[in-house]
Amino acid sequence: MAYKYIAEAWAKPEKSFVKELMRKRLVEWRRQSTIIRVDKPTRLDRARKLGYKAKQGFVIARVKVRRGGSRKERPRSGRRPKRMGVKKFKPGKSIRLIAEERTARKFPNLEVLNSYWVGEDGRSKWFEVILIDPSHPVIKTDGDVNWICQKQHHRRVFRSLTSAGKKVRSLRTRGRGAEKFRPSRKAGRGAT
Repeated sequence: MAYKYIAEAWAKPEKSFVKELMRKRLVEWRRQSTIIRVDKPTRLDRARKLGYKAKQGFVIARVKVRRGGSRKERPRSGRRPKRMGVKKFKPGKSIRLIAEERTARKFPNLEVLNSYWVGEDGRSKWFEVILIDPSHPVIKTDGDVNWICQKQHHRRVFRSLTSAGKKVRSLRTRGRGAEKFRPSRKAGRGAT
């Protein structure tokens, strides 16, 4: 029952106690490292929904990612401003997927299960990433999550197999109009 109230508060942070809570927390988070391991989830309801369990083998990491489009170096050789290719460039991945990949590089022995948003200001966004240790005996014996120990799930975040990755690849869309999204957008471009 408590999860219900936590979820309602986070659904509209500006109208609940979360707004004041986040204002204080962001001051502290800005001073911390970009990727930091945390003891317990900030949003327990969201973490539990995405597969987190308070047991050995599960790790939560909070990661900060800078907001906005790509920052590209201005070309040295001459061309008109329109062709400079500096402004209005967007990355092909979502900020959440970038956060998951950076966390996976920081913890190479763990696999990314999922992630969720925990806060933002004008410059950065913060996500908490749920990681699992596939070599831990507790994980190997847990019937709910031991699928991640199989070799086909190794480094899954870098092949966009997490929820954020599948969203970027348009794999949430099914049926009519989504014929060219599977097996991938590059594969569905038609005959060569």
